[in-house]
Amino acid sequence: MVYLHVPFCRSFCSYCDFYSEIACKERDVLLFEAYTEAVCAEAARRRDEIEATRDLDTFYIGGGTPSVLPLALLRHLVCSIGQPATPRAPTRGHAQFVEFTVEVNPEDIVEKGEEYVRGLLDLGVNRISMGVQSLDDGILRWMNRRHDAARARQAFRILRDAGARNISVDLIFGLSQLTEDIFSRTLDEVLAWRPEHISAYQLSIEEGSALGRLVREGRYTEAPQEQCAAQYALLCERLRAAGYVHYEISNWALPGREAVHNSAYWTRHPYVGLGPSAHSFDGTVRSWNSCHPPRSGAGGSEQLSAAEAREEEIFLGLRTARGVTEDLLPKEKAAGMLADGRLVRVEDRLRIPEGYWFVSDGIIAELL
Repeated sequence: MVYLHVPFCRSFCSYCDFYSEIACKERDVLLFEAYTEAVCAEAARRRDEIEATRDLDTFYIGGGTPSVLPLALLRHLVCSIGQPATPRAPTRGHAQFVEFTVEVNPEDIVEKGEEYVRGLLDLGVNRISMGVQSLDDGILRWMNRRHDAARARQAFRILRDAGARNISVDLIFGLSQLTEDIFSRTLDEVLAWRPEHISAYQLSIEEGSALGRLVREGRYTEAPQEQCAAQYALLCERLRAAGYVHYEISNWALPGREAVHNSAYWTRHPYVGLGPSAHSFDGTVRSWNSCHPPRSGAGGSEQLSAAEAREEEIFLGLRTARGVTEDLLPKEKAAGMLADGRLVRVEDRLRIPEGYWFVSDGIIAELL
């Protein structure tokens, strides 16, 4: 189970605080090549760690914006990271993974076209996650996204026409300027596309983002919680009616299309993170790389205590429809929440029902 961080973007979204650097086309070649060689060297150094996580053989390339990288360099990365110690026969292209996801930007897909998407599929990519966020041009401009609604529509068609059969679409809600009508029209259209997976996140104000600065300067007012709750309720209602399974607070999938890689994070499965700022977890120790491309490694680590591991298991598990085993929770508090409906029992596990997921942080905090 490997995550690769690609720390390059053409522009920064107003809400984003992930580590990334602007990739200017004038210096792309040298910057991307130096990054690729550094990651390949890191993968070679950490081969034993990578092999130790192959019981769940998934690969996720995120960012940043992975789709800014040319196919030749992606191929080099995949061959380096995906090469197992024990040879196996690929089903297509250079690597065989249970799930191989690449994040893409709609603008890159439109610019590079079907040939680029077919190239991704030939590498072994079998899941594509596209950041659409909204289909309202005014909101997209405010977010400083590179695409508009028309390009998002075009990008989705290109993915389908090129043969992509497992597409995840990202959306954002909880903006103060996002009206119910605008949000409903975005949902109408995205559901008509029928992607296999939808992730929808409430806008968060990150201190280091451009949006965080706007809030501090009094130039943006956060949406009231009542508005955010109403938009989340609309999401749940519309996606349920369309046949999507709500399997994690922010994630919905057509039956059988739940994200394998991301689901493993929520069960605390060990993983290896490669590239600048990437995090890793071996079951007891969490570590992270430095944020300085092309270098990786030389970050830090922390050993989780038994109490911290238990709290993490509760926090992550109660974000999912699967929930947690009853023995993890304080008996009296759990009993009270079962009585008032904030927890429900499903077979031998306890979970927070969907109607309370929007306030799940408070419920979890009370249990901890």
